[in-house]
Amino acid sequence: MAKEVQMAEVKRSLQTRHLTMIALGGSIGTGLFIASGSAITTAGPGGSLVAYLAMGLMVYFLMTSLAEMATHDPLSGSFAAYANKYVGHSLGFAMGWNYWLNCTITVPVEATTIGIVMNFWLPQVPSWIFGLITFFLIFFINFISVRSYGETEFWLAMVKIVSVILFLIVGVAVILGIMGGHQAIGLKNFTYKKAPFVNGFGGILSVFVVAGFSFQGTEMVGIAAGESNNPEKSIPKAIHSTFWRIIIFYILTIFIIACILPYTNKNLLNANVQDILTSPFTLIFKRVGLAAAASVMNAVILVAVLSSANSWLYGSTRMLYSQAREGYAWKIFGKANDRGIPIFALMGTTFVSLIIWSTQFFDAKAYNYMIDASGLSGFLAWLGIAIAHFRFRRAFIKQGHDLSELKYQSKFFPFGPIFAFALCLIVIVGQNVDAFVTFDWKSIIVTYLSIIIFLILFFYYKIRHHTHLINLEDIDLSN
Repeated sequence: MAKEVQMAEVKRSLQTRHLTMIALGGSIGTGLFIASGSAITTAGPGGSLVAYLAMGLMVYFLMTSLAEMATHDPLSGSFAAYANKYVGHSLGFAMGWNYWLNCTITVPVEATTIGIVMNFWLPQVPSWIFGLITFFLIFFINFISVRSYGETEFWLAMVKIVSVILFLIVGVAVILGIMGGHQAIGLKNFTYKKAPFVNGFGGILSVFVVAGFSFQGTEMVGIAAGESNNPEKSIPKAIHSTFWRIIIFYILTIFIIACILPYTNKNLLNANVQDILTSPFTLIFKRVGLAAAASVMNAVILVAVLSSANSWLYGSTRMLYSQAREGYAWKIFGKANDRGIPIFALMGTTFVSLIIWSTQFFDAKAYNYMIDASGLSGFLAWLGIAIAHFRFRRAFIKQGHDLSELKYQSKFFPFGPIFAFALCLIVIVGQNVDAFVTFDWKSIIVTYLSIIIFLILFFYYKIRHHTHLINLEDIDLSN
């Protein structure tokens, strides 16, 4: 059984506005700015709206589940620590290391992406230089203090929010014929050819996957909760406000793009930061005469990717710190300095990320391998949140507690975690259904590599330490 290691702890310096922007900023990225167009092509305007609504609802249930546990017991290890306490040590061990690996791989992916984005303006400069600068920058931000991380995320997220709001205003003006030099467009694209639903349920299922990746990162607010100065008030407020803003931003954005650009528009197929010229945002801004649309959107995407890299480094550092304090990693990684920074976890994570990032110099396909390796790890974290909350609430009642004792209650229990669990499973399986149909084992292994790694970690710990599911009566509900 894992034992808590008594060491210096992180400091609670994050305010409500920081947590709100961390959650919001984690969900507004290239998935919204670029991949939203491909979703419309795949499922049509109606299908993409249904998929994003369903995924948004699932994320809402997951975040309220996380809020209930985090307000009761705010921990830097978040969902991994809750899985450890409320389910079993094997699950906590596997979830923690799997998420740390996911974050540690994603940091170099984002650093590499920043190099690609910067080459839009400076094509003559090797992209790896910008990637290396990114590492130094995000390390410095995380090294100073947790407040510097929170403040950075606050302002980076603000840039993204302002960009989306401007897009929504411009989009509505184009639809109504106020801008863009055309008559009012209305909803004609929703009945164009096969619209509003294209490719039936299969199309919607495919967009579930795209939408799921777009919402990845919202769980970071649970990790940041361990350093909130007032978790009882700030966590529920951040999660509720974030949910409504995400839904409004995503649903309205999909709606506006679908109204202006028919699902047959070839530019919507693009989902690559290397071709910012075909981003739906760029196309629509250009339509109203913004000559610098491509540069503006490239700058916004640069901010989005930098924000993502910064958050993933923060998340991986705190997860390694938590793993050490649970007894799952070397004790040195569970030490924090006088500023509350897990300095050894930060240095260790950055070092591993740099090693992974450097593989691109030896293999040109390393970037794609990194993306494949981390593909479904985020969904595993979401599954863990649903399972941990289901067990937490059942144990809370089983041990004679009253729900009024909880500082925050997640609504619609047990439907919420069950619905989230089921939809996550659908997304995971649906990631590459064709590979199962054709028995393409190589494709299956590449697509589900993160699942395979998770299972290896889980059964390794279970077999070695003979762990079992913790009885509801024996679950530790202390905080």
